[in-house]
Amino acid sequence: MENKDDEVKKSQVVEARARNISHNVRCTECGSQSIEDSQADIAILLRKLIRDEIQSGKSDKEIYKKLEEEYGETVLYAPKFDLQTAALWLSPLLVAGAAAGVWGYKKHRQKTNVHIMALNLVRGVPLTPKEKETMLDLLIPPPQGLTPSSLWSRWRGR
Repeated sequence: MENKDDEVKKSQVVEARARNISHNVRCTECGSQSIEDSQADIAILLRKLIRDEIQSGKSDKEIYKKLEEEYGETVLYAPKFDLQTAALWLSPLLVAGAAAGVWGYKKHRQKTNVHIMALNLVRGVPLTPKEKETMLDLLIPPPQGLTPSSLWSRWRGR
């Protein structure tokens, strides 16, 4: 009786490992499904191959490696990180960095007003901080949107 229980437990372990591996392997015929979900002939053969490999005592890593060698890296849902895939994995960070750089440059350009620089060139002397503040107040348009004064004037106008 105990021997039969051990066989049942062993078959359950084999089945659980096989299902876990099958969920992480892409069907080469379907492309969008795992071999666990696919009913294609190749998926059925791969599931049988995985179970046979598990019963022969191979580890999950060895099975993944064998599948990758036979069918290519695209058969695995989680490709490894190496130099070939680094650009793909890091491209979102590069795009975000470029966007932050453009945003920062535009903000910097807003603060260094061209008109003040032109006045400095015409006068030949730099403006004092008070003059810069006055010029910025005159040259920079007020922010669009809701400000406390615009809310007050709207409320009074009703």
